[in-house]
Amino acid sequence: MSRWKALPESLDQRVRQLVVQLRRLKDHSGLSLVSLAARTSYSKSSWERYLNGKKLPPREAVAALARVCGADPTRLLALHEVAAQAWRADRPAPAPHGAEPAGGAAPARETARAAGPPDPDDPADPADTPDTGGGAGAGGGADAAGAGEGGRRPAGGPRARTGPLVVLAALGVVVVAAVALLIVRPWQQDAAGRGTADTAAGRTAGAVTAFTHRVGETFDCHLTRTPGGLSAGRSRTTTAILGSGATGWDVVEAQCLLHHHGYDPGPVDGIVGEHTQRAVKRLQAGAGLPTDGIVGPDTWKVLRR
Repeated sequence: MSRWKALPESLDQRVRQLVVQLRRLKDHSGLSLVSLAARTSYSKSSWERYLNGKKLPPREAVAALARVCGADPTRLLALHEVAAQAWRADRPAPAPHGAEPAGGAAPARETARAAGPPDPDDPADPADTPDTGGGAGAGGGADAAGAGEGGRRPAGGPRARTGPLVVLAALGVVVVAAVALLIVRPWQQDAAGRGTADTAAGRTAGAVTAFTHRVGETFDCHLTRTPGGLSAGRSRTTTAILGSGATGWDVVEAQCLLHHHGYDPGPVDGIVGEHTQRAVKRLQAGAGLPTDGIVGPDTWKVLRR
């Protein structure tokens, strides 16, 4: 059994759920990362990034893992679709083609270098793109034209004054973006507080606690009717895919809603176990849905009524 590294705390719960299921499938198959690389078109380093939450695996990689492990890819691909939406929401939209960020091309190139080189064995990684902007040749011509006699530029010229201004503008953009991210915290929008006291504190002060399962711990359910439907105040999701072994505040929310509708999921502990799956199947049967025991968008609609 592999000893996995802890996933990043900032990882969205929907992405975390996909990675956990991929890890379990890989462990159950007994395949090593080297074996996965040999049986798929993705390198060992790519699988390391996918299974440690550093990069969202492509849909094709998820299907390939299910194929080599002899599993049905349907549920994994459904989890991937939801995780991909969360992954895109947590990352800023790319700049329009040809646009250059504030501060010129240098900061963009520094960011690209910080992100690391692409993996040549990974089909999901884009190839390097040559720098076709106004490089040394274009810049050299401009400098030659503006230089004074003997190759020296007059002191205090326009280029000497604009350099510090460009650097200050770039620093200002970075500072504003960092402050905005700390205030909004989009990666924690679906999380809820732990326990009754922490939940109240989260509502008043905006505090958010990451879900961590503790043996024997259960949670209270206090349901209210909101514009989005019935809510236990633990999660606002209507799309999360919750199958066997899933954990998190989404599971606590679903267990509370099952209790409300008269289907006992067992202890409200934030883990999808046998009791919770049986309760979900009974709810699905009563609503005329496929009784697969997996909470998805259609089951959430019934739970939120």
